[in-house]
This record gives sequence, structure tokens and C-alpha cells, in this order.
Amino acid sequence: MKPEDRKLVLKKDIIESIKNVGIVEGDSVMVHISLSSMGFVCGGPQIIIEALLEAAGADGTIMMPTQSWKNLDPKAGVHWEEPEEWWQVIRENWPAYDKRITPTNTMGAVAEMFRSWPGAFRSDHPARSVAAVGKNAEYLTKEHELSNIFGAGSPIDKLYKLDGKVLLIGVGYDKNTSIHLADARASYPSKHNIKESSAVLVDGKREWVTYETLYVDGEDFEEIGMAFEEGYSIRRAYIGNSLIRSMKQRELVDFAVGWIEENRK
Repeated sequence: MKPEDRKLVLKKDIIESIKNVGIVEGDSVMVHISLSSMGFVCGGPQIIIEALLEAAGADGTIMMPTQSWKNLDPKAGVHWEEPEEWWQVIRENWPAYDKRITPTNTMGAVAEMFRSWPGAFRSDHPARSVAAVGKNAEYLTKEHELSNIFGAGSPIDKLYKLDGKVLLIGVGYDKNTSIHLADARASYPSKHNIKESSAVLVDGKREWVTYETLYVDGEDFEEIGMAFEEGYSIRRAYIGNSLIRSMKQRELVDFAVGWIEENRK
């Protein structure tokens, strides 16, 4: 985006657009956001978080992915820029996940600020955590087990139980982690588990722990999203230069389960 093409975005603009796509007080919302896509946001990540929380109100909840996926085995490709002869050293020395201080990896400036926002709860998964603020924050983030990243009892499954919503701000369906719940629920021939490893704290001591979990990659999420939009009502608006879209998470997940079972090999 050229500097001269950027639009000026104020907090009131964000609140207005969020409300225009159907976010109301009391909603529980999973938010995926690109700050840089919006233009010049006067106040940066802070006013975006404030606007989201004000739109959801005291009885609402905002949740965001706060993944620290660099805390995975180098053989998974997460340290692609480092030589293989360093991999064992990385395994032995990568810091254990600490939800209070571990930074996000490529989640963006908004999620990075959000994880330590006053009153925020962050889940315990060392690589695929989420953070939440609001009425249902503790419920959504607690008991995020190593092997159960996106399945029954995970944060996105709990959002489904709350009949929550998904808000995409300047990003596509490839960032829509709720579709991973459909991955977990659907039956398809190529579905399989893999082993992953992360540095975690066990009784206060760092350990390199290996665990089994569902293999997911999200490579068909854009296709799923486009098919979903053909048959369902998606609320759209703009915040500055960013297209924003909101949807009911249950509708998306239920549709995606059927799509995956019909189309994946």
C-alpha cells in the first residue's frame, strides 16, 4: 500500500464498522486482524483492542490467536532459515512456554499487545495458544491440552458451544482457525495424527516434550471460505482500507465439515 493511498482510521470508525457487521454487546468473538492492511490507525493496536472490547461490552468476550509456533521441533520447518546442524541445539535451548511472557510469532501487533492486556487470559498450549478478555475469557482459555489443539474441549470448540462469531479484519479465510474445528470433526481418508514437540514447564522445570496431535495445514481454507460465502449471509464493511467480515462460527464450522468430507481425499 502506497503512503498516499492509506486512509486515516479513528477509534470511532472501528467501533462503527464492527457494529455494522453485526457485532453486538454480549457477543463472544474470535478476531483475526491485520493492522497494516487498515491504513493509518491513529493510536495503533491499543485503540483497536479498546474498540473491540467496547463493541462486545461488559458481557461479551474477545478472543485472538496468540500462537508461538516457533516453539515446535525444527524438523517441522518452523526454523527454516537455520542450518540443520543447529537443530539439536535449538531443541535443547529454546525457552519453555510461559503464557505470561512468551511472545507471539507472526500473529501481528494487535495480538501481541492483546496477550498481555489487563484482564487477559491466555491458554496453556506452548505453540497454539489463544488469549481472551471478557466475561467468558477464563472458560475459553482453560485446559488447552497439548494433544487437543482444535478438537472437542479446545478454545475454538468452546466458542462453538457459546454460539460465538468470527471477525476477519483485513485477512482471508486462511487465517480463520475456526475451520480447524471442522478438521477435527470431519471424517476424510487423509486424516491422520502427527507427533510434535515443544519446550514446556513441568513442575517448574523446562522439558522438551513430544505429543501426538491432529495434522492440519489449512491449505484449502480459502476455498472453503469462498464456498461458504456463496450460501450464507456474511456481513461486510470497511475499516479504512480493510475489508472486514463477520460470520456465525457454528454456521461456518458445520458447513466446513460437510465440505471437507465431500472434497478432501
